[in-house]
Amino acid sequence: LEKTGETAKLNEELKRRTIARVNRPEPVAGINAAAAARSWRFDPTISVERDIADDKGRVIVAAGTRVNPLDTVPLRVPLVFLDGDDPEQLAWATRRYASTKAKLILVRGAPLELMKARQRRFYFDQSGKLTQKFGIKAVPARVRQNGRFLEVSEIALPRRKAQP
Repeated sequence: LEKTGETAKLNEELKRRTIARVNRPEPVAGINAAAAARSWRFDPTISVERDIADDKGRVIVAAGTRVNPLDTVPLRVPLVFLDGDDPEQLAWATRRYASTKAKLILVRGAPLELMKARQRRFYFDQSGKLTQKFGIKAVPARVRQNGRFLEVSEIALPRRKAQP
């Protein structure tokens, strides 16, 4: 394969596919534009399955203890999920949230391209891990802290009527 140049071709194809995936990650499946507003509370509390010990073997958290991470690490800014290919969602999110007032997380689109064009950070929900965790089915959606809970909202944007 080395002599025929086949290895080089395979490596070049792998490189091309990798760059394409970085520039435009696989869209999160099953997420659509919000047609109706929907809100719910998400309790991030977990029950510790086994003792957690420090480096000296002292138990810090005993098995069975319920722990809410918001008690020690607050969610400082809302998480805003949106479709990076939808100009209305992008305009809404960037108008509503200054760059330090929210983390914009794409479920579809090209984050690097948007970062260059808009001069702000965009994140991507790789494999839909976050939308799955919070139960988000439509975007735009927002997750923000409300006491010891997270408030999750899917927001239906008013759609512009097509020009005749």
